[in-house]
Amino acid sequence: MKLSLPLVAFILPLIRAQVPHWGPCPEPAVQAAFTLKQFMGRWFEIAKLPAQFEKGRCIETNFTLKADNSIRVVSSEILKGELREIEGTGVIEDPKNPAKLGISYAYVLPYSPYWILATDYVNSALVYSCTDILRLFHFDFAWILSRTRTLPAATIEQAKEIFANNNIDVTRMIASKQQGCEKTL
Repeated sequence: MKLSLPLVAFILPLIRAQVPHWGPCPEPAVQAAFTLKQFMGRWFEIAKLPAQFEKGRCIETNFTLKADNSIRVVSSEILKGELREIEGTGVIEDPKNPAKLGISYAYVLPYSPYWILATDYVNSALVYSCTDILRLFHFDFAWILSRTRTLPAATIEQAKEIFANNNIDVTRMIASKQQGCEKTL
């Protein structure tokens, strides 16, 4: 255990904005009968667990199915008055469970989990990602997405309940800023 403590002390500052928890990742239920083609398109971030890589406002992601059945993933945000974009690749990691996607924003990095816990394809989607560190602790991300820049408060509360019912702590979930996004930069 003495070796583990220095490792934890080293890694925790690197993920300070993320939400670390003791123990391995939970195994939440994902969307049954998930249809990837229906999920494609533009999604706006409504709420999230804090993430070091998302600091701006007007965050959105566009998913496009490619000919080889991989997914072009383009995420954008406005940060300090500038539109910033990053492009990545998504894949279905297990064809028997297509709601468990993997996304990578760099060729040298492995795919990170991007699990669709629930979606109706036309209004909202709940996404979860989690990474174990030696099964001692994990850090996770959760997003409430919408096809529009807003969702009713009742829908957001229902989404949080779904996360909580799957042992995902969303007490630190924060609203994403989606105001003033249509202005020209």
